[in-house]
Amino acid sequence: MKNLLHKLFSVSMALLLLLSTISWTVEKHLCMGRVMDIALFDHAEDCGMEASLALLDETSTVKKHCCDNESFTLQGQDTLNLDIFHFDFSQQVFLISITTTYLGLFQESVDKNIVFDSYPPPILDEDLNILHQVFLI
Repeated sequence: MKNLLHKLFSVSMALLLLLSTISWTVEKHLCMGRVMDIALFDHAEDCGMEASLALLDETSTVKKHCCDNESFTLQGQDTLNLDIFHFDFSQQVFLISITTTYLGLFQESVDKNIVFDSYPPPILDEDLNILHQVFLI
């Protein structure tokens, strides 16, 4: 169970690092206000309407564009700070306390089995069941 959780945590942290360092580009092709195609990391495909308008309107110099391309780019992180000494003191204390707490969760405790068989029960001066009139029925 410990190995499975450790591997799952490691894979999730590696994916988080990968996703935070990649630059994301989303491009949309809009035709008459409607989204016709969406592409990640690539160019969105045309709907073919501009080609048909160009064939119909070869002689005119004014072209009416009904299609539009929009793109959104999210830049990834280029520099990674891997050295713990670049953190300030409070961040170092936080990281060290989290790691020691996390590692402390998976330490096996060794409990000694205490046996009371060799010790006799104490000798009673009076029989307490009769004194308090408590009887099992």
